[in-house]
Amino acid sequence: MTHEKEDPGRSDGGRARSRLVMAALRVFADKGFEAATTREICELAKANISAIRYYFGDKAGLYRAAFTEPLGDLPCYSKIEVFADRPLPEALTLFYREFLEPLKRGEELQLVVKLHFREMIEPTGVFQEEIEAEIKPQHESLVTVLMGHLGLAKRDPELDRLAFALVGMALHLYVGQEVIAVVAPHLMANPEAVDQWGRRLAGYAMDLIEGEAKRRGQEGRDGSR
Repeated sequence: MTHEKEDPGRSDGGRARSRLVMAALRVFADKGFEAATTREICELAKANISAIRYYFGDKAGLYRAAFTEPLGDLPCYSKIEVFADRPLPEALTLFYREFLEPLKRGEELQLVVKLHFREMIEPTGVFQEEIEAEIKPQHESLVTVLMGHLGLAKRDPELDRLAFALVGMALHLYVGQEVIAVVAPHLMANPEAVDQWGRRLAGYAMDLIEGEAKRRGQEGRDGSR
């Protein structure tokens, strides 16, 4: 298949690059990195194969873009410290609202999740980069906020457990979206339903945090665990 060579200086250059990223997301999610070919990606994107080299360098660069960019304009990995100057219930509501915003993307999000699962099964190293660049800083900022709310001067394993639990409630909506669609489809039916999840998760999170504060208080009084 022959296409005119892509040129980022042309008015459609940005659109051509976006088409390649979305085509790559679809093909890589379906076949994985090794089995996917740049030719079929270009066929789907209606782009010249030389455009991959021009925009991404090589197949690995295109894969990295497909893994990180489709939801890149949304704060999927929100850092709660951005809202730390607000009361904790409000900060958590904003945190979950932004964290869940990509759930409004429909099929595009499903492809992203599918590709992330493939990366876990057939690792290329890209997910490890994502952990270091995005997920670990998010976790650290959440632990910092929890330390401040609980009045703790020293970090301990229970803080990490609590932070993972708070984020895990939201992550389950990504991992379990197909199950929810079958069992209770109204819970993810529209953007307002997604926003309602954010409000409810903030409430659940406050209960977990206050439960941890109570446990720590009891432990401090009688040494129980």
